[in-house]
Amino acid sequence: MNPKIRIVNEEILSDNWYVLKKITYMSERKDGSWESRSRESYDRGNGAAILLYNRERQTVILTRQFRLPTYVNGNESGLLIEACAGLLDNESAEDSIRREAEEETGYRVANVKKIGEAYMSPGSVTEKLHFFAAEYTPAMKVGEGGGVEEEQEDIEVLEYPFEQAIEMVKEGEIIDGKTIMLLQYAQLNRLLDPVPRQQHILIAGPYRSGTGDDPNLIRRNIDFMNETALRVYEAGHLPVLGEWYALPLIEKAGSRKIGDEIFNRIFHPSAVRLLKHCDAVLRIGGSSQGADEMVREALGMGKIVYRDLNEIPQVRF
Repeated sequence: MNPKIRIVNEEILSDNWYVLKKITYMSERKDGSWESRSRESYDRGNGAAILLYNRERQTVILTRQFRLPTYVNGNESGLLIEACAGLLDNESAEDSIRREAEEETGYRVANVKKIGEAYMSPGSVTEKLHFFAAEYTPAMKVGEGGGVEEEQEDIEVLEYPFEQAIEMVKEGEIIDGKTIMLLQYAQLNRLLDPVPRQQHILIAGPYRSGTGDDPNLIRRNIDFMNETALRVYEAGHLPVLGEWYALPLIEKAGSRKIGDEIFNRIFHPSAVRLLKHCDAVLRIGGSSQGADEMVREALGMGKIVYRDLNEIPQVRF
């Protein structure tokens, strides 16, 4: 807890829908004196939001529903175009957003990727929002969506071309904060860029890290990366390890031991050269400065970075 903040009193002003409190607290000033302040805090729990996108069709799924607070604050229709979202309701964020996606849009998504968290209105509302993205296909549609009738939800499901959704943000047709954030994340991270039918994927994981240069532990790391490479191959892609190229070259160049001048001159630079000819990097395993550097290099080159085997799409022959 922050030692410069002391909660003095909490008074419940309303618990009709969620909980509105008046909180009195003391805060320490720069000169060391203490000052009393009062603020109102609205606690509606934490929430989650998700952007459903389809690379092949270049589309996103959004929703439209009536939002009373916007209606009384200048939104003439009260209707708001949004990404699917909802409160956690004592579930994990991932479980909650899977349920919300099916209830609101009718799609039962498979691989859900968390992309961040944010406080949306920190001056008055406690809510932290968990952000997700997931690729959808027509085969994942298991219902019509529209929300839960018992909760008086009346939600329209919308499917837009991604570029149109981005243009709607520019034109002020999409003015919901979380939705703008998700769409811009998708744009910046090129989520809807077409995936090549087959990718050349560099496996980046710990080689020496945490081994103390014990050859048995190094072999264990190599075996793990080789097993991962096999799974990437079975998914239809072309895997490669920097070690496959660097180690024979290092030996041929006359290196006497791991970490000598010849080893250091060849090991990492050869992987960077190799990366230039790869489509993506798969970061696996534990701590590794070299693997993390490869990820940074990949991002700087505009390559795809995977952090889990499940993120890698199966090749469609």
